[in-house]
Amino acid sequence: MKSCKPKDLWTLFKTMFILSACTFGGGFVIVSLMKKKFVEELGWLEENEMLDITAITQSSPGPLPVNASVIIGYRMYGVLGSLIAVLGTILPPMIIISLICVFYKQFRTNTYIAIALQVMRAGVAAVILDVTLNLAQNVWKTKSVFYITLMGLAFVSTYFFGVSAMLIILLCLAIGISQVIYQTYKNKGGVKNYGTTH
Repeated sequence: MKSCKPKDLWTLFKTMFILSACTFGGGFVIVSLMKKKFVEELGWLEENEMLDITAITQSSPGPLPVNASVIIGYRMYGVLGSLIAVLGTILPPMIIISLICVFYKQFRTNTYIAIALQVMRAGVAAVILDVTLNLAQNVWKTKSVFYITLMGLAFVSTYFFGVSAMLIILLCLAIGISQVIYQTYKNKGGVKNYGTTH
């Protein structure tokens, strides 16, 4: 955790505000933007850490951008950082949705807005594909047969057999916890055995 400076807090708020304001198409879009900003430009996070944050936020209830902002803000500047990051994340959609509510009829019947939204969907699809490929590459880089096989099985289950994404996430979470417990138990047993042989 870094020392809290007003300039850094302003950078955190401004960054989250801009990212949130430019995010169309769901939470996965902001993941790619966060990665480019916090990992590649600012250097606040490592790529593996960003991948972990993505996994945690996707597995937790609530909107992914808000969940991610809580973790990133806390990681950088504690509770105050979380509050600042969340504020920066929720303000743009609140402002935009409030305006849309006021002019809902005009938005709903405006041909130009309908065309603009249709075009934006194509861009959103490209960004989501970019996020998916990056996440898949990170899993592939681990060179773990177990992780790669699990990724393949999860894709086949949801794409071909229509298994709920939530069920797959919960199942992967259970497998991950089981693996951690097994490794912990195995390591403790190894230390104990090592001590008894000397």
